[in-house]
Amino acid sequence: MPNPKRRHSKSRTSKRRTHDALHPVPVGVCPQCQEAKVPHQVCSNCGYYKGRQVKAVEET
Repeated sequence: MPNPKRRHSKSRTSKRRTHDALHPVPVGVCPQCQEAKVPHQVCSNCGYYKGRQVKAVEET
C-alpha cells in the first residue's frame, strides 16, 4: 500500500478542511401556527405539513 513520501503542510491540510465546518440549520415559519420549523418537516408544534394534519399533537 503506498504511503506519502512527505508530510502535508499546515496550509495544504487547512485548504482541504475548509468545507468541513458545520452550517446552521435553515429555519422557516409554519403557515398554520406561525412557529419556527425546519423546512420539509412536520411542524412539531401543530403537527401540520403541506396544509394538512399528519401527526396528532396533544394540546397543553
